[in-house]
Amino acid sequence: MEELVAIGVGIGAGLALLAGAALLSWRKVKIKPQFGAKIGASPIAILFREDLVVDSTDSANFILGQGNSLGTKWAEVRDRLLDQFPLLPETPKEGENRFFSELDQETMLTLTKTGATLRLEIFTQPITAEHVFEFRRKEQRNQRIEAAIETSPNPIWEMDEKGDVIWHNPAYEKICLDTGNKVGRDCPFELAPMTGTAMKSSRVSLPCDDGSRRWYEVSSKPYNHGWMHFACSIDNLVDAEMAQRNFVQTLTKTFAHLPIGLAVFDRERRLVLFNPALVDLTHLPVDFLSSKPNLLSFFDHMRENRMMPEPKNYSSWREQLTNVVSAAREDRYCETWTLPSGLTYKITGRPHPDGAVAFLIEDISAEISLTRRFRSELELTQSVIDCFEDSVAVFSRLGVLTFSNSAYRAQWKCDPDSAFAEITIIDATKDWQDACEPSPIWSELREYVLTLRDRSAWTSELTLTTGETLVCHVEPVVAGATMVRFSQAAISTAPDTISPVANG
Repeated sequence: MEELVAIGVGIGAGLALLAGAALLSWRKVKIKPQFGAKIGASPIAILFREDLVVDSTDSANFILGQGNSLGTKWAEVRDRLLDQFPLLPETPKEGENRFFSELDQETMLTLTKTGATLRLEIFTQPITAEHVFEFRRKEQRNQRIEAAIETSPNPIWEMDEKGDVIWHNPAYEKICLDTGNKVGRDCPFELAPMTGTAMKSSRVSLPCDDGSRRWYEVSSKPYNHGWMHFACSIDNLVDAEMAQRNFVQTLTKTFAHLPIGLAVFDRERRLVLFNPALVDLTHLPVDFLSSKPNLLSFFDHMRENRMMPEPKNYSSWREQLTNVVSAAREDRYCETWTLPSGLTYKITGRPHPDGAVAFLIEDISAEISLTRRFRSELELTQSVIDCFEDSVAVFSRLGVLTFSNSAYRAQWKCDPDSAFAEITIIDATKDWQDACEPSPIWSELREYVLTLRDRSAWTSELTLTTGETLVCHVEPVVAGATMVRFSQAAISTAPDTISPVANG
């Protein structure tokens, strides 16, 4: 009997052991996560029928950002997942297809299509404590970055390798709405096809409903399998450039009518601006000036055209051009060129902003000719009046001695040309008074020279301290000037003095 009990207990224990082993084996099979799914976590799974969501797990709704995904189209779900699975097809193929995440190669997405039914599942490794800690540590930083992107006034958007917009920030959407463009895959900014791996910059504009245009500087940088674009408004810059262009055009039109040649060289000593008068004065071809020659080449061509005086040593003169530019930048360069053709040019250097320098070329041949002719006439008049025996002095309407002959300078021991200051009628009458016997005419003579009313000629006899007798002739001349002439007395008896006051 005891043996039977022992046998029964052994059989029962063996059965229990077999049952326990079977149960453990079944539990291991049931709870083994597929591709690392977290034990007890809700699986990420979505079921489609006719491209519409008919069922989804809570985890799937969470990653889609929806409380209930029923009725959502396959295209919307695909757009939501493209940033991690950019190879998801627009039309899934029959059977099971696997796709790995661009951000995490241990995360896999499977699409299983059977007829009109499509099952989407996402498998990933379980999150560990260090992953949670690292996520929490970066969460605040990521929130700041997200807030910066969302509140940025500049449009930011991402395009895939096909050129479709797959993501954008609110500023991009606002620009699209303000300019009357639809927010979709098509980008309203007309950008050139993106190629290569270098960062690119483009200036584009968007038309507005009121006929104006908004200008943007778009910086494009490769990102993943597409491009990330950043736009910055440059309306103020474009307006400033337009105003500057209009100002330059206005100046160009103004310079076009100037008879003075203008040549402006930038800080690199390249010709950036010239007017038609420069072409006429230098005889340089327009195509040569339009090619922006440098300063040395400009003067070399002028020398070849014989439009500048031939220097004694041209090589050393080329070296002196540096000093010429320095003098022009300091506004102290001015030269007169006498050309072999007989023309005379005045060359002036002027500083310009940002290190530029301008040269003004003016034809002063007529002025030089007139000045030479006037000087010749003066020399002729001086030589003629120097032949007179009488001493002659001419005073301006302001009483300044402007003209005298050699007889005057010899008689009164006076040289106006070598005097430091101007000689006035007051200075002259003092000298005359010192050399003559007392006479009442000096004050009247000063008053006569400085008066502005109509005057008549008069004479008076004077006696020098040496006993010699002179006759003073006072006569009005043009422009309110007065001529005073001293001559030797022809007779010993003094004539009656004619007072200027009586003739006035």
